[in-house]
Amino acid sequence: MEGTVAAVENPKFIPSDPYQWPFNGDLKPSNTCIIVIDMQVDFCAPNGYVDKMGYDISLTRAPIEPISRVLECMRAKQYHILHTREGHRPDMADCPANKVWRSRQIGAEIGSLGPCGRILIKGEPGWEIIPELKPLPNEIVVDKPGKGSFVGTNLDLILRTKGICNIILAGVTTDVCVHTTMRNANDMGYECLLLEDCCAATDPDNHKAAISMIKKQGGVFGAVSTSDKLIDALN
Repeated sequence: MEGTVAAVENPKFIPSDPYQWPFNGDLKPSNTCIIVIDMQVDFCAPNGYVDKMGYDISLTRAPIEPISRVLECMRAKQYHILHTREGHRPDMADCPANKVWRSRQIGAEIGSLGPCGRILIKGEPGWEIIPELKPLPNEIVVDKPGKGSFVGTNLDLILRTKGICNIILAGVTTDVCVHTTMRNANDMGYECLLLEDCCAATDPDNHKAAISMIKKQGGVFGAVSTSDKLIDALN
């Protein structure tokens, strides 16, 4: 019968709010991944896009340590690891005019030359993932032109081909790229968990609000946990 949750032999859960995750206890390396979203120089390092806009990059750098610990644990347990990068073609054919206009208004025009190369352009130093979280050679990196990780990418095809139904989310920013990805994934039927200490926003209040939204209506977009709870559960 549609909508019926099949019983799982030896269910496993990660303590989370507002429900233990995943909802059905079907947690195993073969069907679960972490997506580390946009931990790039332009968002998390000095002289990048976020820094040039005048935001405090200590906020977007705060998740580096907990993400590192989660990756170490999940790699050891052979869970799927994916990363995303936001960026545009050098000719900017995939960058909407309103996005360029907005970035120009705040003094960090996409495509303009900065200390880390052309801002948010593929192949530039600022577009690369920070060295502290460099993907391993066997880990998939999904390049995306926008905020969400599904629009304009083959992420959904990759996940379904690999049999992944559970997504753990980390990265920046909580209220924009991470939240957009989580909302889209939830609508597409994926079971989502956000690690709140493995995410950050350029405004702490936005981070808190984004976390609060997830927990409403019994977990409208999924559930929320922390790096320590996940590591303890997987070990």
